[in-house]
Amino acid sequence: MISHDILRPFLSTTLDSTDFKNLGAKYTGKVRDVYSKDDRVILISSDRQSAFDYQWTTIPLKGQVLNQLSNWWFEQVNDVMPTHVVATPDPNVTVAKKLKMLKFEVVVRAYLTGSTTTSAWVNYEKGVRDFCGNALPDGMKKNQKLSKTIFTPSTKPETGHDESMSPEGLIGLGVTKREEIDRVKDHAFALFKRGQEVAAKRGLILVDTKYEMGYDTEGVLRVGDEVHTPDSSRYWIASTYEKRFAEGKEPESLDKEFFRLWLKDQGFIDDGRPRPAVTDDVRVMLAAKYIDLYEKMTGLPFEIPKDPDVIGRIGKNLKQYLA
Repeated sequence: MISHDILRPFLSTTLDSTDFKNLGAKYTGKVRDVYSKDDRVILISSDRQSAFDYQWTTIPLKGQVLNQLSNWWFEQVNDVMPTHVVATPDPNVTVAKKLKMLKFEVVVRAYLTGSTTTSAWVNYEKGVRDFCGNALPDGMKKNQKLSKTIFTPSTKPETGHDESMSPEGLIGLGVTKREEIDRVKDHAFALFKRGQEVAAKRGLILVDTKYEMGYDTEGVLRVGDEVHTPDSSRYWIASTYEKRFAEGKEPESLDKEFFRLWLKDQGFIDDGRPRPAVTDDVRVMLAAKYIDLYEKMTGLPFEIPKDPDVIGRIGKNLKQYLA
């Protein structure tokens, strides 16, 4: 794993936000600043760190890791499903086709795990045995492999938290139709299967993931936003999973679940009390985990930027779009 000392100088140069007025209308997401103009969007990956629907801090070089890893994955799956990618002019930037996004989250799971209110394990522990239309047997343990991969979509409310729901429930709400959600499910399973295959070759388990899909101006359904990054997916180390599961220990993970578990260890339960402060040591440790996943997944060394002026570099690389 990369030395923490190499990462510490970047604590003071993290990318929290951008303001490129000539790029188009701006939308600020949890991690990305998205600029829309005509039929294209420009996604700039920041270093913001979210969890449990809150913004907590910034993680050194996280935006670069996410953008480069996501685009690496888009190349791995573009024969499985059309993607939104047009160009990657900067390590933190993706130029993409504008999509009319689906009105629901596309979630696929292969293991009974998680720590959020929409996760399979939290619902199972509460006694739920019909999770998003999938029957789950009694007697399962946290982090156990499911008998088959399951499709567990969720709502996209404008306010409040997402809610896991069966396809029939989403159809009943009028946010989708049977033909569409069946098609989306087929695409999601195909993408997830490819993801599992690639991850397995790298000694990793792709545990679960979330996809964003939408239609381009010609009506083509494409996968967008990000694919199989540590923000949208959960990864475990394959070589130690069985032993740790048998011992009742949490799997070794390479995703932001580490951050969620750290928050819970600090006593965070989202009950209105002051949130715990995120230390620089935690920020650096999470940065190292993101970089480690990138290198383990791609087999490529992560290039530490020589110029700490990320905003200036992005501006130069987006010059043609700023004209």
